[in-house]
Amino acid sequence: MKLIGLLIVAYLLGAIPNGVWVGKAFFHTDIRQSGSGNIGTTNTYRVLGPYAGTVVMVLDIAKGTVATLLPTWGHVTTIFGTATPLLFGLFAVLGHTVSVFDHFKGGKAVATSAGMLLAYNPLMFVIAAGLWVSLIYWTSMVSLASMVAFSLIVLISLGFHDWYLTGIAFILTVFVFYRHRTNITRIKNGTESMVPFGHGYQKRHAK
Repeated sequence: MKLIGLLIVAYLLGAIPNGVWVGKAFFHTDIRQSGSGNIGTTNTYRVLGPYAGTVVMVLDIAKGTVATLLPTWGHVTTIFGTATPLLFGLFAVLGHTVSVFDHFKGGKAVATSAGMLLAYNPLMFVIAAGLWVSLIYWTSMVSLASMVAFSLIVLISLGFHDWYLTGIAFILTVFVFYRHRTNITRIKNGTESMVPFGHGYQKRHAK
């Protein structure tokens, strides 16, 4: 019963639509009605600005981190063994993407997945964050940077011989690509939105 209860808590933590709540509480704006309509960090930056975007990113990362730590804090052990924290992290990701507080809609799971990685393997989180930031600077596209970073983490986790993390990272990578399918189309067409800095932005605006 404790396991089921904590998994529900993990889902509910992940389901908190921080972008929506921050927008409504402090800006009287529903970010679902502007920009891309997504509730995540990127659209929050786009609609509400960098301060709100940063707050939402930190909160979305925290959801994944806290949820992943729940079995440790609750002294829960299951047949999943060392993979148990990842199970709880996945429930948080599920909550973020299929939120009971947002009519079972949600975000693209990037920040919450990063929070799960932070709790499970801090070193891998630092590597992933470094890759993500570097890729954003090079491409000026958060969507492309996220997809490439997720793909690289699958390969890097193989080097750590962590088969649980590799499997979960692969599943999340497939899911992230699926949730970014419209972004992929825009990337191919050269119409994907860019952050206002970096190599990709300078190259596009130098034409």
